[in-house]
Amino acid sequence: MTFFCPPWAGSGLRLGLGGAPLGNLFEPVSDGEAHGLVEAAWASGCRSFDTAPHYGQGLSERRLGDALRGRPPGSFMLSSKVGRLLAPDAAAPRAQHGYVDVLPFRQRWDYSAAGTRRSVEDSLQRLGLARLGVAYVHDPDAATHGANAPQVLRQVLDDTLPALRQLQKEGLVGAIGLGTNDVDVVLQVLREADLDVLMLAGRYSLLDHGALAELLPQCTARGVRVALGGVFNSGILATGARGGAATFDYAPAAGQWLERTAQIEAVCGAFAVPLRAAALQFALAHPAVDIVMLGARKVAEWNDAQAMLRHPVAPEFWAALRAQGLIPLEAPTP
Repeated sequence: MTFFCPPWAGSGLRLGLGGAPLGNLFEPVSDGEAHGLVEAAWASGCRSFDTAPHYGQGLSERRLGDALRGRPPGSFMLSSKVGRLLAPDAAAPRAQHGYVDVLPFRQRWDYSAAGTRRSVEDSLQRLGLARLGVAYVHDPDAATHGANAPQVLRQVLDDTLPALRQLQKEGLVGAIGLGTNDVDVVLQVLREADLDVLMLAGRYSLLDHGALAELLPQCTARGVRVALGGVFNSGILATGARGGAATFDYAPAAGQWLERTAQIEAVCGAFAVPLRAAALQFALAHPAVDIVMLGARKVAEWNDAQAMLRHPVAPEFWAALRAQGLIPLEAPTP
């Protein structure tokens, strides 16, 4: 089962634009900069775009909708997410959940069937579109929901996913899946339900191989196509260890990640391979993975990622990483 084809397959570009920075994640991006980034991605052959109500309280959805609305129907794949509903509030803070200069809304969790339908319909209104290529259930994991996680999981299985299947039958949604950075919750869902797709952030990268042993083989066997986010682990695989100032999963990187990244950087230096090139090409080598969704903020970052995908990497480079125990023996490489 494939859902990214034909929009991105025709261009041969296995790179999609992730929309979190377009919601002003950590720092503001102007409307003009956001539009210019989408235009540059499109011009390079990108046809896959991802967003969510969470990203700037609807700001990312509005911006992507404005930039893509005039494109021919069926010429691109746009995904958004369910699980959070937005309510207008003139007194809402301008900074929420790591996003700045957000739209005047507050969010609340709602994985109910009615909330799922409303979430999709609200997203389509913000986007100005009639259909989502993919709808992901957003962040149904224990780290997000704490003690409520078992109840959330039950509701996702009993209410959210069946509601998305109904919306799929009605033509409002193409494929359905989970959007998460947690491996365990995906495995729990797959024990009781089928998914078309998965967006997994940060759990399969050059540094973090948490999805390799069980989840990705299941996805391969069951035809669940995977879009990877967070392949730079929020920064450390883009910047390098940088004297201990790097971030891993949106926090200062712990010593183990700094040390391991420094070891990978040493191999990169010996083979003249940029760390970013190694990170991107490693992530795309697994047969379950269709595409990497890149959370670029600037056109220069997008252009750099394309160059890193094309950068030549010798087989001996991957062999050296394996020999030093820096990637698992069973991890596929280009």
